[in-house]
Formats: sequence, C-alpha cells, structure tokens
Amino acid sequence: MHNDPTSGCVPDGVLRLQDWGLMTATGPDSASFLNGQLTQDLAHLPPGQVRLAGYCSAKGRLLATFWAWRTGEDTFALTCSADLLAPTLKRLSMFVLRAKCKLAAGGPDHGLFGLAGPAVARWWAQAGGEPTALPAPGQCAQQGAAWWVRLPDADGVQRVLLVQPASASTPCLPSLSAQVWAWLEVRSGIARVTAATVEQFVPQMVNLELTGGVHFQKGCYPGQEIVARSQYRGTLKRRMFRVVADAPLQTGAELTHSADPGQPAGMVVLASPGPAGGWEALVELKTALAVAPGELCVGTVAVRLADLPYALPPEALA
Repeated sequence: MHNDPTSGCVPDGVLRLQDWGLMTATGPDSASFLNGQLTQDLAHLPPGQVRLAGYCSAKGRLLATFWAWRTGEDTFALTCSADLLAPTLKRLSMFVLRAKCKLAAGGPDHGLFGLAGPAVARWWAQAGGEPTALPAPGQCAQQGAAWWVRLPDADGVQRVLLVQPASASTPCLPSLSAQVWAWLEVRSGIARVTAATVEQFVPQMVNLELTGGVHFQKGCYPGQEIVARSQYRGTLKRRMFRVVADAPLQTGAELTHSADPGQPAGMVVLASPGPAGGWEALVELKTALAVAPGELCVGTVAVRLADLPYALPPEALA
C-alpha cells in the first residue's frame, strides 16, 4: 500500500454542508418502519447513539446511505447525500402504507454544518457544553435546539455534524472548505452513496458492514437475502479501497486495470483533492485486481492504493 503524506496542517473550522440532506421520521411506528427498510437495527437504537445504515433495492444494491439517530422516543433524524434526498424520501414514503410514521425532508427547517478539528471543542464550549460531555465518535447529544452528531474521526481529526434550526446563526469559527471536508470523508473510509453511484454497490462492496452499517441479526429489509448471501457464501469479489492520484478524480468514474484494460475494474465512490496536492478517492474494485501486477487508472489518470483506517478481511487481498 502507498503511504502518502498530508499537508501537516490540522483541519480546523466549519462549513455549511450543501451536499448533505436531512430526513425526519416521526410517529409510533417510525422505529419498526425504518427497521424494516434499512440495513441497520434502528428498532433497538439507544438514545445518544448514531448509526450508519444503508437503503437497498430488492436486488441488494444501495440506493442511499444514512447516518441515523433518535431525536425522541418515536422520532428519528437521518442524513444522506443531498442529491438523493428527494428520490429516497419519495421511494420510502411509498412503503409507509398504514404504518403510523410520517417521513419529511428536514432541510427547510434545519441547517447542516460540518465541524472539524479543534473547532469542535471550541464551539461545544462556546455553546455551553461541558468538555467531558462532548460526544465521542458514534454518539450524539442535544444542546438546546441543536443536535451534535459525532462522526468517526478521520486521520485523528474530530468531525461533528451539527444540525440546528435554520434560523440559528452559523457558528463563529474559521471557515472550512468543502474540499477539506470531502477529503476528511475520504480519509474516514466510510462510503456515502450519491446520485452518481446509486444501485452500483451491494453494501459489502463499499465495506458498509466493516464500518458498522449492516446488522446481520435483525429482521428482513429489501435486498436482505442478497446481502446475507454475499456475507456468508464467500461470493464477494469486490471491495472498497482508498487510492491517491496526481490528477483530478470524479465520483462515479470507472477504473480500469492494465491487466484487462477493456473491462471496468471498479468505480470511484467518493473523490476529493488533497490539502497537500494531488487527489484521493474511495474506490470499489475487484479484489483480484487490487493485488495484480500492473497499473490502475481512472481514465488516463494512474491511481495508487493507499491505506484505509481499518483492516480489510484477509480474503480481500488474497
């Protein structure tokens, strides 16, 4: 694997997240409804915890990925890629039927902000939070009318999703560029399905089960049989890796390998320029080609495998 340097500068600041969307689910059947649609066990999600989840087609292909948490006994908030919010909300609403669950877009009433680095603790303190009460990764907390959702760290950099009323002022912190936030997303090793990659991946192809997004003991959901078969029958031949490059990469672009240049080798899941130059991306790739001699390319751009923040199963690199 390629070990790549960073700029040496710790990301620090806040930005309004234009490419993230918010959905709410309310009603006494909201937990059971979401539990029957998503890959995560939300029926038993405790207050104060945030979980990654996928929404699959009947063929087990991801239509969206979410961060989900309880905002009350019978209420949930879920974030997904903004370009998928409307179609995902429409599709999910088709299956509510008689369930006492109301789905709605939360965007008009809420602002979504990404906080990274030392800015996380500074704004938590400015908002009146005790330092010891700052949510740990995988936890969330309500502070007044705002929700603090602690995402997994990326390269040791703290990340928080701040959801607050649209009327609330932007945190008084240094500005963080959208490129730096996107780079931290790539560095976190966690996939976010976008419009460019809808229905391209079974959850395991983008390591969703390795990052806590699939619960294999819960009840059925769309595509569950295919997801389970991929997990237990050893048929998975594709995984998500991180790559670096010297030229721009684009989400949804296909990869090729010099060993078989006429066939797609995989697809770019998320891509971003790096703060020290160059580009980085999460890519779904045939596992056999990850270790095969030769060159991986996105178009004419050569890419090099780099480390993920977690270990892949041994068979992924066999």
